[in-house]
Amino acid sequence: MRIIFAAGGTAGHINPALAIADKVKSVFPETEILFIGTPAGMESRLVPKAGYDFTGVEMSGFQRSLSVRNIGRNIKAAYCYFISAKKKVRGILRDFKPDLVVGTGGYVTANVLEQAARMGIKTATHESNSYPGMATKMLAGKADKVLLASEDAMKYLGNTERCVVTGNPLRSNISIEERDAARKRLGLPEGFTILSFGGSLGANRITTAVAELIAWETKKGGINHIHSYGGKGRDLFYDALAQSSVTEDKSRHIFRDYIDNMYTCMCAADLIISRAGAMTVTEITAIGRPSILVPFPNATENHQYYNALTLSNANAAILIEDKELTKARLVSEVSALYSDRHRLELMEENAKRSAANHAADKILSELISLVGEDKFLA
Repeated sequence: MRIIFAAGGTAGHINPALAIADKVKSVFPETEILFIGTPAGMESRLVPKAGYDFTGVEMSGFQRSLSVRNIGRNIKAAYCYFISAKKKVRGILRDFKPDLVVGTGGYVTANVLEQAARMGIKTATHESNSYPGMATKMLAGKADKVLLASEDAMKYLGNTERCVVTGNPLRSNISIEERDAARKRLGLPEGFTILSFGGSLGANRITTAVAELIAWETKKGGINHIHSYGGKGRDLFYDALAQSSVTEDKSRHIFRDYIDNMYTCMCAADLIISRAGAMTVTEITAIGRPSILVPFPNATENHQYYNALTLSNANAAILIEDKELTKARLVSEVSALYSDRHRLELMEENAKRSAANHAADKILSELISLVGEDKFLA
C-alpha cells in the first residue's frame, strides 16, 4: 500500500495527517507513506521529525484583501498553483504511484487531490473545523471520501453525498492522566486549577484579561493558575500583572512562554481558557474539560468561531468573541463557574460527550472501505 498525504500551512492541518499516518502504520506497518507540503512551511519540520518522508512543492495561498501588494502576491500564487506546482505534483504522483491520496486541508490539499482525482487515483479529504475551509468546499464533489470533524460541517457544504463524520484524530502518544496525578506532576498543590493560553505567539487580549483574573484568584485564595503568554508576550503579561498588583506565587503559578507538556496541564485543569483552533478543541474534549473559548478573529473564514460555537451549543464551553473579551467579562464568567460547581461538572460531562473517540480508527476504516483491505495487506 502506498499513500500520499497532502497537508500544510498550520498545525491544524498537519497534526491530523500525522495522526492518520500513525494509525495506518500501526495497523499496516508495510505501508509506504509520502507527505507533500510547502518547503518553507512548518510541515517541512514536523513531518520529518515524525519519521515520514517529505517532498516540498512551492505554493502559496491567495490573499483575500485587495491591495497593490496583494495583487502581485496573487499573480505569483496563481502561477505556482496552476502551472509550476501542478506540473511538479503530477510528476510526484507518477513517480510514487500512490494507491490513495489523503488531504487534511489548505491550498496544498486542493492542488494535490485535484491532480490525483484527474489521474484516477482514489482520494479522501479530512476537514478538522466545524466550518469547512475552501479546500474542502472545492473537493466535496470531487474527492471519493469527505471526512468531517463534526456534524455541523455538513450545514455548510452543498454536496454531502460522500461525507462521513469521523471526528478529529489525535496522535497515539497523547496520554490522559488523573487530575490529581497531573497536578502532582506539575508540582501544584490541591485546589481549583485554571489553564490559559492563546497560541504559540500569545494573544494580547487573553493575556491582559488573564492578568486581572489572576488578581481576582489571589484575593479568593487557593487557586492554581497555569498560563502561556506566548513567545512575544512576556513583557506585556508581567506589565499587566504589575498593573493588577499581582505578585507571582511560584507555589501556585506556572507562567511560561510556551507549554511543552500541554496534555499534563490540560489534565490538571478544572477550567481551560483558550483560542478555538480545531485541534485545541479536539484535545479539550478528549480530556474532557469545561472551557472558555475566545476564537481568533482573523482565522480564515472565522472558522474558530464555528469550532467554539459547536461546543457552546453542546453546553460544554462558554464562547466569548475576541471583541467582547474584557478583564471584567473574563473575571465575571470565571467567578460564576467557580461558584457554581454543578454547572462546571455538567459542562465537563458535556465536553466528554462531545469527544469523537476513536476518530483515527473510524478514518482508517473509511480508507480501507475506499480502496479495499487487500490493498493494505498487499
